Amino acid sequence: MDTEQVDALATAAADDGVEFDGFAASTEGEGYVLATREGSKTLVHGDDLPETAADYADYVTNWYFWHATAPQAEDRWTYLRWLERADELAVPDRYDALESGIVRTWGELRVTVTADADGRRSYDLRHVEDADTPEADFTDYADPLDAREISKHDDRGRYRPLKTAPSLRTGWRFSDLGPADLVRAVDFFYPASVANWYREREGDLDVTHWREAIGRQTGIYGVVQTWDRGDGHEHVDWVAEACCVDSQCLKRREWEYDEETALSVDGGDGEFPCREPCSLVISAARQWTKLEGEEPRTYEFELTPSEKEQVEAIIDAVADGRAADIREADVYDGANRYRARFLRAKRFDDEGNLSGTPTDPAETDAGPGDCNGNDDDGGDGDESVDVEREDDEEPDA
Repeated sequence: MDTEQVDALATAAADDGVEFDGFAASTEGEGYVLATREGSKTLVHGDDLPETAADYADYVTNWYFWHATAPQAEDRWTYLRWLERADELAVPDRYDALESGIVRTWGELRVTVTADADGRRSYDLRHVEDADTPEADFTDYADPLDAREISKHDDRGRYRPLKTAPSLRTGWRFSDLGPADLVRAVDFFYPASVANWYREREGDLDVTHWREAIGRQTGIYGVVQTWDRGDGHEHVDWVAEACCVDSQCLKRREWEYDEETALSVDGGDGEFPCREPCSLVISAARQWTKLEGEEPRTYEFELTPSEKEQVEAIIDAVADGRAADIREADVYDGANRYRARFLRAKRFDDEGNLSGTPTDPAETDAGPGDCNGNDDDGGDGDESVDVEREDDEEPDA
């Protein structure tokens, strides 16, 4: 505990007094009274305050950190206290834990908080899967801004259009961040997650449900409004099942069809909330709106029972992101690459039609779009969703 901390305590005690985390300090005559919730109480002359304060070192340094060092914005302050379980552990127990490190997870982030003898916190930030990675295998970073670049691509170098997808790359580390820089780095990995988490805790989370979000879309995204034809909301269940479950997004979906109508799909178990359909959901829904506008047709394919099950296995593997993980030698898996190539060689004709059955028997050279060559929203054809966004707002135009 340094002189600056003792001087700050003396000033605060003489002003309005100190009462924080089970510790109190006030003035009495020309002396000071220091007390803890556990029953310890000391009256000391002003000149003896530094020596006596040392007996309350954990409490004094804890008070000083939270009032002089930690960010004072309420959402960040509350988040940092959550990280070290300040509402669960009394100061002596918390300082014992901080000596070896208190670990919390936030999405795919692993945060370890430690404190030195003067109560200064240090934050180690890494991927949850790197808990036991040898130090020599890390790429070390110090600038929170680097988190923005780390989060752009997954371990295979593919662009991540959704920041909260469970595909954050591994092998990086911020080993000694201060409190403000730690929150900045977390916000670069998961934009607005701390702020929305705090708003939800305070009962102030503003949720924009599907119908309201879709109702304000214009331009190329306005076509999504035509999907809502007054015939129920099963289509929104499909959207949520495709995009908004734990396997696809680490947020916990709080938006529903509208304020009175819940979706049948579970919102997930993420630590931080999703308050509205994100830009990726809106972009994907635009394409699905166009595809769902097609009239169904009946096709006849010739497949063996095993081949039918294989088609189902391939769809499941692609939908669950497992296709790349299926070993080439595992020919017992229906989604195995060689199994799929064999099925294609056997059942596709030279034009790529399954069982030789064309998608449109009457199709000539209509071109891309629907089966008549039309782009139903007058837009620009295929719309990429690989657009980086730094907030959690959906496209309004």
